[in-house]
Amino acid sequence: MLSYISAKEAAEKWNISQRRVAILCSEERISGAMMVGNMWIIPANAEKPIDKRTVRYEKTHKVELKPFVKWVGGKGQLIEEIEKMLPSDGEKILTKYAEPMVGGGALLFNVISRYQFDELYISDINSELINAYIAIKQDVEALIERLNEMQMTFLPLDENGRKYYYYNVRDKFNTVKLSDSTSTEKAAYFIFLNKTCFNGLFRVNRKGLFNVPMGSYKNPTICDAENLRNIHGALQNVTIVCGDYSLSKSFIDGETFVYLDPPYRPISKTSAFTSYNSDAFDDNEQIRLAKFIDEINATGAKIVLSNSDPKNVNPEDNFFDDLYKSYRIHRVSATRMINSNAEKRGKINELLICN
Repeated sequence: MLSYISAKEAAEKWNISQRRVAILCSEERISGAMMVGNMWIIPANAEKPIDKRTVRYEKTHKVELKPFVKWVGGKGQLIEEIEKMLPSDGEKILTKYAEPMVGGGALLFNVISRYQFDELYISDINSELINAYIAIKQDVEALIERLNEMQMTFLPLDENGRKYYYYNVRDKFNTVKLSDSTSTEKAAYFIFLNKTCFNGLFRVNRKGLFNVPMGSYKNPTICDAENLRNIHGALQNVTIVCGDYSLSKSFIDGETFVYLDPPYRPISKTSAFTSYNSDAFDDNEQIRLAKFIDEINATGAKIVLSNSDPKNVNPEDNFFDDLYKSYRIHRVSATRMINSNAEKRGKINELLICN
């Protein structure tokens, strides 16, 4: 004898909302479903129908993409937690993706490798970083040619030869002005320095000059041609903007997933060791960002923000708890990666804040 379950039981079984089950029943998407009184009942052995509203979140097994630069604060280890915040119950369609502080793009490349969005927007205030994204999107073969030449020249050199070559490239990077005609050249310098400098840092002094010393890598991969070509293809549907995160407001609407990864608030005096540009992202900037998040929250966008957890050092520090008291705050475990002393690289909490 065929047994039936309620719409509520089906919703729990299929991990979707009861309302969505009722809609699927009314659309005759569930074989054998029938209305009894004022409620739907569903055959217990019925299969969950393929829901066109949520299929965009199914993993599409595209080509795997990796960030083309190492980046301090990269979110590779938090991707799994952030992914959980993508809607999957069919209640809300998200067709757009925005990452207005893209950095190295760990989450971006995961998203465009595995999920389908119709429109994507990335931006960053770091003009050299954004230039590299644009160079990959527009003329990846010219960039690969330059990087391959630099790799073939640099790797065979002894330590002194490498130092001479590295600091010569660093001087050129700081001297050559960024323009349409120098875009590929500057992008090649940028990626080379990122792959060969100390810890992959991007740090500038008050004059805006890149000042990171050479690292001690034995065989750095300066030109990953296959990954660069894959990124080139993936970026064709991405709007790339150099500028403040607030410029993304015109792109963001109720169908947008927004991820913001600002410079982390230092949790100690010694952790504020680097500057991505010549302007510091202090507490006033954190407050300005919170106001921006309130503005885009009003559009109905799905928002996720990451930051440091000051309670790692001071349990009484409620800066972010107070600033984002209207939002959900998740504390997740992550590994502190940037420290010259490996013994001081350990587990700490980071914040994921969402609406």
